[in-house]
Amino acid sequence: MSKDDNSLAHTRWNCKYHIVFTPKYRRKVIYGELRKDIGHILRRLCELKDVEIIEAHAMPDHIHMLVKIPPKISVSSFMGYLKGRSAVIIHERHANLKYNYGNRSFWARGYFASTVGLNQKTIEKYIREQESEDRLRDTISKREYIDPFKNIKHKK
Repeated sequence: MSKDDNSLAHTRWNCKYHIVFTPKYRRKVIYGELRKDIGHILRRLCELKDVEIIEAHAMPDHIHMLVKIPPKISVSSFMGYLKGRSAVIIHERHANLKYNYGNRSFWARGYFASTVGLNQKTIEKYIREQESEDRLRDTISKREYIDPFKNIKHKK
């Protein structure tokens, strides 16, 4: 048994997940004034479900979380709760968003979830350093110097 193990009445568990989810249309709204508020909302909702946030980071257009979810809660039900409740709270606190997102749908459908085994430190480092890597990647020019469609003849 590891020191990371938790326990319920008759169960010892260590269930960690790397979760990524995005706002609708991947709009870059997380970075503005909403960033801190969304962080507080997600932390509070996790506390209410006894979900431990090990590492988390809000990127401009998505959120990474490394969480420890008790086995009595499925990942899908937890994500439904987290995205659903947070969307309602975000719309209540920031009424101007209803014009952009309508009907309290702040988050995009779906999410990415991966179990974390013994490579927890690697995942934590990845989440911490994701923003700086994205900024570096954005500085690299992606412009094509040769038009790939220039010499294509169209059939009529």
